[in-house]
Amino acid sequence: MSLKFSDEATSKLEVLYGRYPSKQPVILAALHLAQKEFGDLRDEVIDLVGETLDLSSAHVYGVATFYTMFRRKPGGKTSVRVCTNVACMLRGGYDVLAAFEKKLGLKKGESNDDFSLIEEECIAACANAPAIVCGTKYFLDVTPDQVDEIVTFLKSNPHPESEVA
Repeated sequence: MSLKFSDEATSKLEVLYGRYPSKQPVILAALHLAQKEFGDLRDEVIDLVGETLDLSSAHVYGVATFYTMFRRKPGGKTSVRVCTNVACMLRGGYDVLAAFEKKLGLKKGESNDDFSLIEEECIAACANAPAIVCGTKYFLDVTPDQVDEIVTFLKSNPHPESEVA
């Protein structure tokens, strides 16, 4: 069975094509849409993105494996990305990561059906460290005491989106 984007994803991509002189700049958006629709970026999904954007699968693979927000194999419904870069580390990022490991019963880099726990190098929220990002929603100034509340929220909102467009 051949994979294809949903009508909704195809419509979103069509809108984006109009903003650029070629389809190539749409690659990150297409990879995000593909991962959301198919759960990961396995070879068949990489091929679909390449065909959709008139790019080689090798080019798409190179982009998909460069960025840590993309996964090549199945993971949980929700990715919890905990920043442990310098600002977050100094303000308790590793304590927050440990609290998520304990609450979720996962070590960093592991997944279950509901969650993938990822240690991130940087999520560009240094002013509000420690920070985590799930979907497009940032949780700022996080303390280990907030982890239970965040996990409860994520269980009912597995693909949270930021309030800012």
